[in-house]
Amino acid sequence: MEHEFDVIVVGSGAGAMLTAIRAADEGLSVLMVEKTGLVGGTSATSGGGIWIPDNHDMPRVGLRDSIESAFRYVKACAKGLASDDRVLAYVETARHMAAYLQSIGVRYRSMPKYADYYPGMAGALPGGRTMDPVDFNAARLGVEGLDMLRPTNPGQLIMGRMTINAFEARSILARERKAKLLITWIMLRYAIDYPWRRKTTRDRRLTGGQALLGGLWAALRRRNVTVWVDAPLQSLVRESGRVSGAVVLRNGEACTVAARKGVVLAAGGFERNQAMREAYLPQPTEAGWTATPPGCNTGDAILAGADAGGELHLMSHTWGVPTMQVPKEDRFRGIFVERSLPGCMVVNARGERFVNESCPYPEFQQAIYADHARSGAAVPAWIVFDADFRRKYPIGPLAPGEAVPDSRLRKSWLNVVYWKDETLEGLAAQIGVDPRGLVASAVRMGEFARTGKDLEFDRGGNVFDRYYGDVSVHPNPNLAPIARGPFYALKLYPGEIGTKGGLLTDRDARVLDANGAAIQGLYCIGNNSASVMGPSYPGAGSTLGPAMTFGFRAVAAMAGKPIALERTDLLEAVQ
Repeated sequence: MEHEFDVIVVGSGAGAMLTAIRAADEGLSVLMVEKTGLVGGTSATSGGGIWIPDNHDMPRVGLRDSIESAFRYVKACAKGLASDDRVLAYVETARHMAAYLQSIGVRYRSMPKYADYYPGMAGALPGGRTMDPVDFNAARLGVEGLDMLRPTNPGQLIMGRMTINAFEARSILARERKAKLLITWIMLRYAIDYPWRRKTTRDRRLTGGQALLGGLWAALRRRNVTVWVDAPLQSLVRESGRVSGAVVLRNGEACTVAARKGVVLAAGGFERNQAMREAYLPQPTEAGWTATPPGCNTGDAILAGADAGGELHLMSHTWGVPTMQVPKEDRFRGIFVERSLPGCMVVNARGERFVNESCPYPEFQQAIYADHARSGAAVPAWIVFDADFRRKYPIGPLAPGEAVPDSRLRKSWLNVVYWKDETLEGLAAQIGVDPRGLVASAVRMGEFARTGKDLEFDRGGNVFDRYYGDVSVHPNPNLAPIARGPFYALKLYPGEIGTKGGLLTDRDARVLDANGAAIQGLYCIGNNSASVMGPSYPGAGSTLGPAMTFGFRAVAAMAGKPIALERTDLLEAVQ
């Protein structure tokens, strides 16, 4: 072997970095390899939330939780497609991982009003399990370190420059009383930071996924971790049935690296691999619809693990989100929360609503596919809204009209990003939607807004829906008429923020073969692995939380200190 380390970590997202940091803290030598020239992966472009049951910050906000209720909830969400002991390992260990994050300088706070995604399911909570990263000062990285960190998506910035955290976003979207003052403060804070802005246009204040990865990157740089960028994985080395290293392309040449303790695959899913999409995902499917960074998540590590004997699982499932194209942006933009605001609706080509617009984004994407299978008319779908919505709320790249009126929008966006007409019938003709169906759907929406009850899909009927509603709208913060012209439409596709199928693993993140036996020396976490959540999405942070938690458990196993399950009585109860 040309090089030798205790642990090789493939990838540089949240799960990969946490694993590398934890391994270094356990006294292990670590190599982290990243195929692109930037670190952070898709995690750096995410919201940064982590779903952590019974977390350390819940008592501060007056909330209580239990491992028992969290286990019951996730087990139900997983629908038998994740082993019970793996589910238990997650809900028990996540809080310890989160406490470890705190100890290395990556601070999180509980979101007391952000509900689990299935609030009617046994074991769900109306808030507290999702945690948001505390803002991070990029000066701790320096400009050189910041330049190595993958930037966030344009959709997560104000005016393409200024960052915003989850608490601020909710206040602004919900039009709380402090919203305008908050926007003013965000803009003023950025404007007066002359010393930092002379060095870089990127905001000193990192939020969301940037805060998480900024904190992890700073912690990793303080440790003796070797990092290779522009170093894609080529294959795994297997000797006597054990994975003993990896072949990595470095400086244009294949480099063989030995791993005494193990190789951890943490390089994301396969949403950027069109051939794998066509082989596994629902149709129609297109890599261009994804909201993840180009050049990442091409399934290389999944294929390498499969070549080493790993079993694949959940390959037809994604972390779905509706997406739209914005010219000159290098990826489609996810529409996560704006569709929850009152005064909009989503329709197929028949002009029919087919989903609760305020539902969790994975369910929304699945609804697009389900309706398309039924009607053949939902890909693409259309989000339609009126002049009142346009004036008050942001959507996609469109800032609220009261701040950026149509006259100030890019002329090239008309009939490309958005469509506009004085009547619903005229709008329908432009976008190829049945005008009678569209008008009928708008009439029904007006009646639902008047009564406060959506008789078709119960939009606004639960605490999750209402989180991103407009608090000033009554009787239902998610419902308003679509009645005043001009009317607008944006085109939506069934995109994703990652695939959730991959290598099947056990509770310590060891990759399993077709017989259910662990492949020695091979570990897998994040979207390289089949999700512990099965086909569902229990709450915001259900990707990053498990990625880091199973990295935490994998290191314990490699260090000879495997983490035992505490509540085995829960496993016995379900047998």
